[in-house]
Amino acid sequence: MEIKYFRLIKAIAEEGSIANSVGKLFLTQSALSHQLRELEERLGFKVFLRTRNKWELTDEGAELYKLSNEILEKIDISFQNIKQLQNESTGTIKVSTECYSFYQGLPPFVQKMGLLYPEINIDLTLEATHQPIPKVISNEIDIALVTVKPENNALSSIKIHNDEIYTIMHKENPLSEKKFLEPNDFENIHLIIHSFPLKTVSVHEQFLKPNKINPKKISAIPLTEVALEMIQANMGIMCMPKWAISSFQISGDLVFKTISQHGLKRTHYLVYRSSDRSKKYINNFISNFKDYFSKA
Repeated sequence: MEIKYFRLIKAIAEEGSIANSVGKLFLTQSALSHQLRELEERLGFKVFLRTRNKWELTDEGAELYKLSNEILEKIDISFQNIKQLQNESTGTIKVSTECYSFYQGLPPFVQKMGLLYPEINIDLTLEATHQPIPKVISNEIDIALVTVKPENNALSSIKIHNDEIYTIMHKENPLSEKKFLEPNDFENIHLIIHSFPLKTVSVHEQFLKPNKINPKKISAIPLTEVALEMIQANMGIMCMPKWAISSFQISGDLVFKTISQHGLKRTHYLVYRSSDRSKKYINNFISNFKDYFSKA
């Protein structure tokens, strides 16, 4: 049976007649009479007994009326649940990272999310860069992208992917002859980084600092294309993962060198408040983020 017939039975039984059901079902009396006649022909029995002043349910009709109430109530509850789910799917997510270079891979993902979930607004909060974890804890942002998993019971983290940092230099740089770079190779170089502080620079924190090495000069160049031009002019070296410069045209004069014999590898984590995991729009962001960047 179609839903319209259950609504028809319920309306006539509660309103007492087809005439009184017109306003409730938004159809003409003629259309409702036609529906009832069509229903009874399909069923092969009368649903209502018609009297001059009132329409009464037959025994079979009473069973259908009971079924109508059950089905329509379940439909109403389901739509209420769907509306609630839709409300929980709506929200603004503020995202920040520990380094400005991390933002380079985010715009395509934000664009994709905008198409899949137009009800979710993603705000890249640059002013929280370099200190995203404290900002998550203080509720100033919602998601942090970091390479060190925080030890805090109020936070949850998900491993997104691994990458490797390489040195990029001009082929005429003396270090280009080496198979891989050792800590001492960095002592007399001009190291070009994306931004300060140094604690957000992976090559410094994971490689140079533990070996007590300080480059002769360190310059912060926030624009990657400018940094690459400086490398092209053999004015220093820079250290970045290959994905971070994949969108730039790389000159054939530039070479990539491994840092240490086994490479300088790191793990990326997405960090959020544990209490937010129950929010559907946060879950949608996390699951899509993991799927998108784990394939990167």
